[in-house]
Amino acid sequence: MLLDKLDEILNKYEEIGRILTDPEIFSDYTKSQKYSKEQSELQEVVEKIREYKKVLTGITEAEEILKVGGDDGLKELAEMELEELREKLPVIEEELKLLLIPRDPRDDKNIILEIRAGTGGEEAGLFAADLFRMYSKYAEERRWKVEVLDINSTGVGGIKEVVASINGTGAYRRLKYESGTHRVQRVPATETQGRVHTSAATVAVLPEAEEVDLRIEEKDLRVDTYCASGPGGQGVNTTYSAVRIVHMPTGLMVQCQDGRSQIKNKEKAMKVLRSRLYDLELENLEKERSAERKSQVGTGDRSERIRTYNYPQNRLTDHRIGLTLYKLAIIMEGDLDEMIDTMTSYFQSEKLNSI
Repeated sequence: MLLDKLDEILNKYEEIGRILTDPEIFSDYTKSQKYSKEQSELQEVVEKIREYKKVLTGITEAEEILKVGGDDGLKELAEMELEELREKLPVIEEELKLLLIPRDPRDDKNIILEIRAGTGGEEAGLFAADLFRMYSKYAEERRWKVEVLDINSTGVGGIKEVVASINGTGAYRRLKYESGTHRVQRVPATETQGRVHTSAATVAVLPEAEEVDLRIEEKDLRVDTYCASGPGGQGVNTTYSAVRIVHMPTGLMVQCQDGRSQIKNKEKAMKVLRSRLYDLELENLEKERSAERKSQVGTGDRSERIRTYNYPQNRLTDHRIGLTLYKLAIIMEGDLDEMIDTMTSYFQSEKLNSI
């Protein structure tokens, strides 16, 4: 019951207040900081709970006055107050429920963005490149830093696979719902008869893990170095600057050949590996989230999609929430806020229904 949950939070907040007055705790900096932080995190919801309870009390008192009757002036004031409080109550309830949604501790993290071409041949690679450009432009608008960690390009301007880090406040919070298979319907540049083709690419958004989030033992790693391939000049292609790391217990493999420095390439590869292992660990701990992520990312087949980009109709459709926007051209230029805001509201509502 909601009131019982609210009372639990109030009791916890008051108990922390009593703990902080304990001389033993007050004199211990580490414990004092821990409880102060916990108290601070509860402050906003506690204030809203107190406001909510005040409104409930006001409604009860006004109803009692009307039930007893008596002075007409007092009765009129009670009716006015009751009407005002009843209008205010559902608004406060919604605000309170939003505050009660458990905050995702990963929301403020930077991300590792992975985009891979799926079915559709060269056209899938071109679409993967378009998606990466779309997210890069969105990041630039928000003054986030985008760094390519590894990229495997096609010969016609497409991308087989790209791994990049995006650093900026709220990066994971804004982009975490982008994971999944994205389908495109358009006439490829190579199509001579004007037929619409369907292709796909997969997107994975992983919260960037720091060393404090996950400990990786050196003995569990196999590190290989080799000559980088592709563009980059003689210095890249003739020195052992490319790095491939295999995490032996899980079989996860990452590689980086983007820079000339073997040391920097290893650092970048470790960043990706750490984030993949962190995500894997979270999946194992949260089976529900694991099932959701697997159903979203899928295999890259065009039939498994979370979103469709229809170029002939200038239409974007997100199949998870039933959202359709006829502004695909500007979305592909990085104008993602309307889509992201709508998805965030939808998934927050889903969480609210479970409270």
